[in-house]
Amino acid sequence: MKPIGQFAGQKYLNLETLRRSGQAMPTPVWFVQDGETLYVRTVAESGKVKRARNNPRVRIAVCGREGQLLGDWLPATAGEVRDDPAVEARVDALLDAKYGELKRQMAARTASQGLKYTILEIAFDE
Repeated sequence: MKPIGQFAGQKYLNLETLRRSGQAMPTPVWFVQDGETLYVRTVAESGKVKRARNNPRVRIAVCGREGQLLGDWLPATAGEVRDDPAVEARVDALLDAKYGELKRQMAARTASQGLKYTILEIAFDE
């Protein structure tokens, strides 16, 4: 089975980014799958995004809501999607379909706080 197969039908993935010191920082996040690619939409200035900007090498695993691993860690690369309205619209639609009203409530709360989102595109390492 390709690595992407274990993410089908799952709600959360654990995204492990690295601090500059090398310390691993696992974070459970919502995600969507589009073909062979996974996407995470999160607050643009969050720690995980800053760490991924600094070092795009990450590990991901299927997990539960609290981050408990439900699969093996897989090496991947995370890159920020910038200035691509088509990808942003596609990811937003996939998130709406997957997470529904809860996603819309979270987006409204984030917007009311003046925070901006960004999208991380996650590709499996060969």
